[in-house]
Amino acid sequence: MSLFAVYGIQNAAQVIYFGLHALQHRGQEGAGIATFNQNGVCRTHRGLGLVSKIFDPEQLMLHEGILGIGSTQYANASKGGFDNVQPLFFHHKSGDFAIAGEGNLVNSEQILGYLEDKGCIFHTSTDSEILANLIKKEGREDRIFNIISALNMMEGGFAFVILTKNRIYAIRDKYGIKPLALGKLNGGYVVASETCAFDLVGAEYIRDIEPGEVVSLDTHGVRSNRYSRFQKHKVCAMEYIYIARPDSDIDGCNVHAYRKETGKRLARECPADADIVVGVPDSGLSAAIGYAEESGLPFETGLIKNRYIARTFIQPTQEMRENAVQMKLSAVRSVVGGKRLVLVDDSIVRGTTCLKIVKLLRAAGAKEIHVRIASPMMTHPCFYGVDTSTFEELLCSRRGIEEACRMIEADSLGFVSCEASVASTAGCSELCLACFNGKYPTALYQHGKDSEI
Repeated sequence: MSLFAVYGIQNAAQVIYFGLHALQHRGQEGAGIATFNQNGVCRTHRGLGLVSKIFDPEQLMLHEGILGIGSTQYANASKGGFDNVQPLFFHHKSGDFAIAGEGNLVNSEQILGYLEDKGCIFHTSTDSEILANLIKKEGREDRIFNIISALNMMEGGFAFVILTKNRIYAIRDKYGIKPLALGKLNGGYVVASETCAFDLVGAEYIRDIEPGEVVSLDTHGVRSNRYSRFQKHKVCAMEYIYIARPDSDIDGCNVHAYRKETGKRLARECPADADIVVGVPDSGLSAAIGYAEESGLPFETGLIKNRYIARTFIQPTQEMRENAVQMKLSAVRSVVGGKRLVLVDDSIVRGTTCLKIVKLLRAAGAKEIHVRIASPMMTHPCFYGVDTSTFEELLCSRRGIEEACRMIEADSLGFVSCEASVASTAGCSELCLACFNGKYPTALYQHGKDSEI
């Protein structure tokens, strides 16, 4: 999912609309916008589909006001459907509010049991509704106290934006797993999951919101509260590897620069005797460029992407992912025919996408295909919002490199090391590598395994 919020900006809904456009790559199942007008009335509009299909100019004009929040929806098996499209709106005696969030709580089952015992009824499977009920449970007039109290009951990787009639709250988990950035625009402020959204709306980056921080945006400007003294910078490695756009900066590290450097290190760690380097569009291209530069092999466009097809990894079902691969990519026969290829991709999760790409290139006449992956072997599930929740669905959870290579029908297979992944940030950011090394930064509660850190 993605988050975008504005405060103190005329035509807030239109700015949010363009911000969500820039963040569409983080989720294509649905989107929503919530705004408060000068009379303190909240208007929300949510729908399934792409941002451009959900909102039209006439509909956006109905959203009056200078502050609002929006999000795009990333579907998965348990949290899809219209009911889970955010922002969600809530009534409360201290004032109405709306919430949008991304990521995942690892202790949601425990909190749900606690709240249901107190009489709460849930209509969605979102963590945003859990946070809303925790906030309402406190019942104090001081909302920042209620928010901080609620956050101290929550464990996991998450980011939230909360909208009231006169204020925006922006929240990042205490481990810094999910990114969230603050910018300024026309005397007001914007918050986004990625800095690429600032460029589209003309905002100026101020800083990343810190782990464990609650930023308040209102007539007082920017105010900061810490909900936890425990703070880590463990940003999700998959943000750099796959999720984020290459023109985004996360915790001071540019995503394209990270991927290119990882490709260079991959070339040093896993060389191949080949004729050309081909990258898998789009998230594998930066690493492929780095691999080509370091290896001295020419970089060629051997795969063409249909720009009108959504990202395959974030499709909600395996069948949809496989169908999307067939629709998304085409091989350039004149480039790959008779050639020995180094095929560079960002990651291997289930292996089905890589297998189909290898078959596609062989059908186009590729002589040899040496797959090189610009991330370590994904051996453990992610419990913080990336849709890999079981060992069984991961290609490399119980297979070595040789068996995994046979499964994807490649001539050879190589992965970059965890050490190279960390070094590629050039010291700008630490990384959560739990899906690669099993060292989770949090306890896992309902998943039955404590942190290995």
